[in-house]
Amino acid sequence: MKYLFALLVALFLGAAFMLARFYNDIRFEVDKIVHYESPMTTQILDRKGRLVANLFEHEFRFYSPFEEIPPRIIEALAAVEDTLFFEHGGINLDAISRAMIKNIKSGRYTEGGSTITQQLIKNVALSREKSLERKLKEALLAIRLETVLSKEEILERYLNHTYFGHGYYGIKAAARGYFKKDMDRLSLKEVAILVGLPRAPSFYDPTKNLEFSLGRANNILQRMHSLGWITDEELDLSIGEVPIVYNETLTQNIAPYVVDEVLKELRYIEDLKSGGYTIRLNIDLDYQEIAKEALTFGYEQIKARRKKDDSDTLNGAIVVLENRTGKILAMVGGVDYRKSTFNRATQSKRQPGSSFKPFIYQTALDLGYATNSPLADIARTYEYTANDEAKVWQPKNYGNTFSGIVPLKEALVKSLNLATINLVEEVGFERIYRKSLTYGFNNIPKNLSIALGSFGVSPLEMSRAYTLFSNYGTMMSPRLIESITDYRGKTLSFDLESKVITPPEQSFLMIDVMREAVNKGTGRRARVNGIEIAGKTGSTNENVDAWFCGFTPTIQTVIWYGRDDNTPIGHNETGGVAAAPAFSYFFEKLLKIEPGIKREFDVPRNVHRIIKDGELYYYTDTSKPKEEAPSMKEENLIF
Repeated sequence: MKYLFALLVALFLGAAFMLARFYNDIRFEVDKIVHYESPMTTQILDRKGRLVANLFEHEFRFYSPFEEIPPRIIEALAAVEDTLFFEHGGINLDAISRAMIKNIKSGRYTEGGSTITQQLIKNVALSREKSLERKLKEALLAIRLETVLSKEEILERYLNHTYFGHGYYGIKAAARGYFKKDMDRLSLKEVAILVGLPRAPSFYDPTKNLEFSLGRANNILQRMHSLGWITDEELDLSIGEVPIVYNETLTQNIAPYVVDEVLKELRYIEDLKSGGYTIRLNIDLDYQEIAKEALTFGYEQIKARRKKDDSDTLNGAIVVLENRTGKILAMVGGVDYRKSTFNRATQSKRQPGSSFKPFIYQTALDLGYATNSPLADIARTYEYTANDEAKVWQPKNYGNTFSGIVPLKEALVKSLNLATINLVEEVGFERIYRKSLTYGFNNIPKNLSIALGSFGVSPLEMSRAYTLFSNYGTMMSPRLIESITDYRGKTLSFDLESKVITPPEQSFLMIDVMREAVNKGTGRRARVNGIEIAGKTGSTNENVDAWFCGFTPTIQTVIWYGRDDNTPIGHNETGGVAAAPAFSYFFEKLLKIEPGIKREFDVPRNVHRIIKDGELYYYTDTSKPKEEAPSMKEENLIF
């Protein structure tokens, strides 16, 4: 007896020692669960709250506090995984006994009898190895965890951490992914499908094996009924239900050029893809879709005219802003993101050509010129030296014509190069150069070629500059992001930036001139019935670049086409031919979804009218009508 007692004591002490060693090895693992932090998916939404894209690194998850989880989900989970969850202290001895008997009978490890608490520990803190040692560690941690966390906290962590198949981590992500519903809108059958997934997520994935998924869900419903947790009527109603299941990609990125720009702008946020942020954009997905269609429309038209052209380097970009705020409503950086991720709307630097001319003319108007001021559209020859070599520059109008003396308004409506160059000389090159820097243009060459837009600018930069006109003299910085909110609800809003350049009445003079350029000038193909449009075409030498920059009373759109290798688009592919029709396409479509959009430009106070030679001119106290002819200078000037 003495030896037996000693043996029992030794076994007890050995078991206690082993348990103590196990617990010492794993006691810090409890902290992983107590201080649980999981990577969470960031969502990008448009201005109406519609999903633009999901951002995540390894695990696609939306976190839900316990208060958000409907009781039906808790009941269904307990019914299938752990009926006595709210009664045990972490382990269920009856379930473990039943599992041991089954394992002994089968001769192998087939069932574990784990509680929800044990499953949480296994998933977060321990490996999934099937061994007695791991089960002992799991049981010890479960008992300890139940003394630290409440049942609700354990359930919250379990339902947010568990994998539900198809790349979905957590019940909230699974509900939105499979059924496009928030949890409180799930049917009883949909709840049963979801809670049945963790046992074998791939096998019961309803997008792959709907029949097996429905069968397991029905078993869960029967279990809930047998426990008295659902009524006969609820059971009968749910058994035959076959929910609509969606099989979609996790990112759901429907505006990739926009998303890339968001990632670029917010690259300073280290946990952007795992912090569970909500990023609200100024983008409107309806505008975005129409903009994409418009860009493709113009692209296809160019390709159709260039039937013999086998080059695939043709591309384009479009930026749509709200005039008053500079909010970016749509941005497409290329005709096919799958073929090229390069964002031409923000990254390409292309010559704006004649679309730069309005800035020269606005400078002249602000210095006292009037829209009827006479300009000399005559040929000039400029001699200059480059690298110790004498050179000659002889700029020409499109079509090699010249018009003699023309009103300032006509010079811009017809996009006359020679008249514009002569205007730069009259105003003074240094004045034009300095003012161009004020407008936000950089890397401008210090010579007269800037009159023809001979420097690089992106469509987004051009969009910013054109708000000088569309926003009546106040330039707005384009703003893509409206706000960003973290998962705790703290919101950071992005302020709009503005810069007053000229009074509204001065800007309106240029609006009127560009309105005429669309009605009668080079931008005629941009016209849309029933709405006033102002804008300017832009073409560079040999039609390497084709632009149309225009706006209605509320919306501004800049469109560019060109080849990525900087070769010519093709003969006659000017801004008016290549880009203006895409602008028209965009606004014709937009009017169908926004019929109440403002149709006519406002005329500011202090703007007056005059009829001269049958033509209507607007003028201000600064830009009064002129009668005198321009002074003529010698034919040969040093460039």
